[in-house]
Amino acid sequence: MAPQNNRVFVVGVGMTNFMKPQKEPKAPHFTDLVEQAVSRALDDCKVDKHLIEFAAVGNMFGNGYGQRSLYPLGIYDIPIVNCHNACATGSN
Repeated sequence: MAPQNNRVFVVGVGMTNFMKPQKEPKAPHFTDLVEQAVSRALDDCKVDKHLIEFAAVGNMFGNGYGQRSLYPLGIYDIPIVNCHNACATGSN
């Protein structure tokens, strides 16, 4: 297989507090956490969401949560990869 020459840039970062949404009372739903993180990342890099070409979503809940989280934010028609590794997902 020939090497890929694609360059990838991470130009904005958005984080939320580490928590167990299903166990903490009045904790936000995971989609709320995604909206908060994505909004912060887009604010950080001053880029419009329509310029995003790829998304990698780490979660501990199951399949399709990247799509389920990003579609309501108007982020779709791009490749979205879901990464599941429980609490260690943030280190992937």
